[in-house]
Amino acid sequence: MKTWTVGALLALVFCIGLSPAVSAKMIRIGEHQIVAHPALDNDSKGFKAALEEEGFIEGQNITIDRQNAQGEQPNCFIIAQKFVDDRVDLVHAISTPNAQASVKASKSIPIVFSSVTDPVSTGIIPLMGETGTYVTGVSDRWPITLQCRMYKNLVPGATRWGTIYNPGDINVTYHIKEMKEAVEAMGDKLVEAHVSTTAEVMQAAESLVGRVDAIHITSDNTCVSAFESIVKICNANDIPLFAGDRDSVPRGAVAAYGPDYFLIGYTAGKQAARILRGEDPGKIPAGLASDYSLWVSFKHADAQGLALPETLVRKAADKLWDKDGNVVKGK
Repeated sequence: MKTWTVGALLALVFCIGLSPAVSAKMIRIGEHQIVAHPALDNDSKGFKAALEEEGFIEGQNITIDRQNAQGEQPNCFIIAQKFVDDRVDLVHAISTPNAQASVKASKSIPIVFSSVTDPVSTGIIPLMGETGTYVTGVSDRWPITLQCRMYKNLVPGATRWGTIYNPGDINVTYHIKEMKEAVEAMGDKLVEAHVSTTAEVMQAAESLVGRVDAIHITSDNTCVSAFESIVKICNANDIPLFAGDRDSVPRGAVAAYGPDYFLIGYTAGKQAARILRGEDPGKIPAGLASDYSLWVSFKHADAQGLALPETLVRKAADKLWDKDGNVVKGK
């Protein structure tokens, strides 16, 4: 007859008590983003929150190796290869360069991307919906045309719109093309300034002074990570500043109509949980971000010499800051 020790019996009881949906194995996740700024950071936070809701708790049954490429695209490939060498169970790639690097580095590790503008044109997936590959995720493609029209309503006298971006970031080139078409369709002109690093952003903003009536920053991670530099120039020269990610409004933008990046990461986290439970990534549909909303700051409008149409703004804004910087509408 086999003899059972107390320790063995306790171990058996523990194993039986585990949820069948969550493995007792310590699951390893590799997460990397192109640069640190509030939108992408909120993406990461949403991803973690969704995993926790599904029973995947960091430090208990999963580990997350978080890496930052510091704005350097070559670093994305180094990080992606590190995850392959470490044999992680899943990769969360935040932004286009990170997702591209992960897809190139591995043909078998499940990859969930987020905050990627056009995952099809950039070769990350063959199509939206069920991809039939080991990759799925959430696109953050913005409603550029609607943004341009909305910002024009807030500054009806503006005819020269400035923007700053890194032409080496393929993620943003699609937005710039759409922005140019939208601005010209309104009978206005788009004035571009190019950068390759965050150190060049302030100088680029200065180059637009006297040449533009307002500035609209799109999904350029280089500029968003140095957003305060643009704010400084706009405040000093009475140039209204608009953004596409809502997290830039507390940082100094007058307004932004865009998605909730926490929700983008949260949706990606739900996809990841399904994969970790055994589902095929290729059968989990890749989709678009949703739930856009308008954030507006009277304080920043004042700082940039803009008199906003108060009745319109108070009615349209989902979240609103008064002239003292207090939130008076929304959460």
